[in-house]
Amino acid sequence: MGENASFWESLIYAHPTCTTWKQEAEGSIYHLASILFVVGFMGGSGFFGLLYVFSLLGLGFLCSSVWAWLDVCAADIFSWNFVLFTICFVQFVYVTYQVRSVAFDREFQELYSALFQPLGISLTVYRKIVLCCDAEVITLEKEHCYAMQGKTPIDKLSLLVSGRIRVTVDGEFLHYIFPLQFLDSPEWDSLRPTEEGIFQVTLTAETDCRYVAWRRKKLYLLFAKHRFISRLFSILIGSDIAEKLYALNDRVHVGQGFRYDIRLPNFYHVALPETPPVQPSHPSHHLQRGSPRRKPPAVTNCGS
Repeated sequence: MGENASFWESLIYAHPTCTTWKQEAEGSIYHLASILFVVGFMGGSGFFGLLYVFSLLGLGFLCSSVWAWLDVCAADIFSWNFVLFTICFVQFVYVTYQVRSVAFDREFQELYSALFQPLGISLTVYRKIVLCCDAEVITLEKEHCYAMQGKTPIDKLSLLVSGRIRVTVDGEFLHYIFPLQFLDSPEWDSLRPTEEGIFQVTLTAETDCRYVAWRRKKLYLLFAKHRFISRLFSILIGSDIAEKLYALNDRVHVGQGFRYDIRLPNFYHVALPETPPVQPSHPSHHLQRGSPRRKPPAVTNCGS
């Protein structure tokens, strides 16, 4: 304990305390450097936030170097501030290069603004996603098929950028696919990475369409390297499948005024006629009447 006490005492009392303070203030260059430091540390995140921080901090260290060279005449203070200025300058150049290297074509920039930017995806992560599809937007002409039922293999995942796709099975219309929706999310989700399959529906372009396609093997390699991108696509695909299920739900009927609800396979939605309110004799009767879905005794499941 005595040795520790002597160490701290020597650290604190080794140098004489300031008995008198300078009456004159430092030069304007020193105060300008301090202002630049204060404003520079208020920068935000992202590429442009880094450019803001490094540019102002670099100017602050440069001003401190000039102040140390002209006013203080201290080589060590000048050296440290100049080294820090050099580091900030190099970082500024590096971030500027990154910003220029993540520039995209108009369609990819619009896709980022509409789908990925609201989710907080950075440009560096988005660049990995774009490079995985070779930064290519594919054109599908009107009435041309993207996939044919029972023939086209499931070997990619595609996202519609513009146009409208018609989905049919055995010639019967199912639903449409609109921009910012995946063309083959149910097929993608139905297969494991090592499995192969073919489309059970036909996808036809109802207008001239543009879409982005990721090959399965290449995309799974990207998922293996970046788990965050894997979770991102899992969320996007799950949401897309849910939208398609809701679109299908409004088209499935089983006759006799009943509508089949694909979210609850054992129940059917039926429009109840207007009847005068009846006071229930048991709480369970109230719950039964209040439910918008009930299973009629004479109607069986569609699969049976």
